[in-house]
Amino acid sequence: MRVRELALGLSALGVKAGERVAILSENRPEWVESDLAILSARAVTVPIYPTLPGDQAEFILANSDAKVLIVPNADVAARIRRPKVPKVQHVVLFDGGPAEGARTLAEVMTQGRDVSAHEPYRHRAEAQKARPEDLATVIYTSGTTGNPKGVMLTHGNIASNVASCIRAIPINNEDLALSFLPLSHIFERMMTFALLRQGASIAYAEALDKVPQNLTEVRPTIVAGVPRFYEKIHERIMSTVRAAKPARQRLFESALDVGRERSQAEIQGRPISRTLLWKWRIASMTVFRKIREAVGGRVRLFISGGAPLSKEIGEFFHACGLTILEGYGLTETSPVITVNRVDDLKFGTVGKPVANVDVRIAEDGEILARGPNVMTGYWNLPKDTKEALRDGWFHTGDVGHFDPQGFLVITDRKKELIKTSGGKFVAPQPLEAALKASPWVSTAVVVGDKRKFCIALLVPRFEAVEKFAHEHGLAFSNRRDMLAFPAVRKLFDAELEKVNAGRAQHETVKKVALLERELSMAEGELTPTLKVKRRVVEDHFKEPIEALYKEDAPPPAPGPA
Repeated sequence: MRVRELALGLSALGVKAGERVAILSENRPEWVESDLAILSARAVTVPIYPTLPGDQAEFILANSDAKVLIVPNADVAARIRRPKVPKVQHVVLFDGGPAEGARTLAEVMTQGRDVSAHEPYRHRAEAQKARPEDLATVIYTSGTTGNPKGVMLTHGNIASNVASCIRAIPINNEDLALSFLPLSHIFERMMTFALLRQGASIAYAEALDKVPQNLTEVRPTIVAGVPRFYEKIHERIMSTVRAAKPARQRLFESALDVGRERSQAEIQGRPISRTLLWKWRIASMTVFRKIREAVGGRVRLFISGGAPLSKEIGEFFHACGLTILEGYGLTETSPVITVNRVDDLKFGTVGKPVANVDVRIAEDGEILARGPNVMTGYWNLPKDTKEALRDGWFHTGDVGHFDPQGFLVITDRKKELIKTSGGKFVAPQPLEAALKASPWVSTAVVVGDKRKFCIALLVPRFEAVEKFAHEHGLAFSNRRDMLAFPAVRKLFDAELEKVNAGRAQHETVKKVALLERELSMAEGELTPTLKVKRRVVEDHFKEPIEALYKEDAPPPAPGPA
């Protein structure tokens, strides 16, 4: 009823089929209601990340010619300079009373209720006019390499991907999901449609920093997150283990060995012996139960997307009795191209193609996709559309390969491949993933394009390093002093040696700079989905980068020539 009233209310404001309505808000039930209302009114939803600075939100509103802007409250509305977006005719507020130049959601719904009273079948009749080829949404990419581009997705694009994902991921009407990834992102939005289609329930996190608390309150059965979410859970677990007494540490390691043995047998389809099953039940009840309770105690499936998930993280959770299904896709593909299945799982890969999606690898290693989920093009960018959609295939810009079992392995972004001054190509993502597997490293950014060798910018796990410093009697007043201690530097040198072992010399990281702060969305270094904006990071940390390259190059790291 609320969706019907809101859809008719938007029509009363003059919104016509094909016109754009923007939503700039955090996740909440009203976000989904507004989206469904816009779509059923045959208008076009333009989602905007709530964390975007005002000027970037204004760019999207102006570029999309949005007619209506929906926001949480007057404070958010005030971030948008109306002269910069002259085509925005109406601003609608979820919360608060009427404000100058804006109306409340309740007011719009009241208008819709009046229309419904006189024309009770109008909403259904209008919704049924929608066709698969009609434009449903324009989603602006996060812009890691320039201005964001508006991806045009039709009703058919999204519906086909929802249907494909339901076939791959078991969702039922008894499931309860906790939503905290931005609904502005197609991954969370597609998951929402899939959950609603299957009759599942959705709870919305109060805020990102409240997710750990909300997990134990809501006790979800399905959770979708980006790799950083799972990395942080892993960090907390390992930090607790390191702080425990030696006997408890040994108990945990023993349980983890049992969990890994059970996990490998299950994935490989081998029978699990009675002895192993008995050991697993003891480990599960005495050790892993606490880990599962920390995420609510009922999680049946974790789903990961948006960036590469470390193989080690996936294996760790599975050993603890928690399954992460990693998938792959882009906004341009609505988004899922491949995904791991519960009964067809391989960590370190992004799974196999979903139904109705074809994938092939080009001669240069680029991943190409085609299917009913592929976008119609970029909003008002015919040249970019022609470049992305060639010969019936969407060119993803990602590089990868299929392994012998048919699982897709992503190696890097085509545009992010580093070409050293010696003409050698280096894929930074595998190096960064290996560095981030260290207990001392939170974030890694490998640099080296047009340089003699590669270096890395490392954001330490500050809590772990501070604990190490205190335990070893190292007094410091700030992070710079702490990171300068030779004993601390040795921690990272040892990790670097591990990462470089067995790699070709041109693929090794020769030096590292330890950064004194986390990378930030506010500084423009991370996208709203926590992807690193490599060019921005290199620009912001130009001084430590240049300092490393000015020093004499170290001896070649261990590795085959």
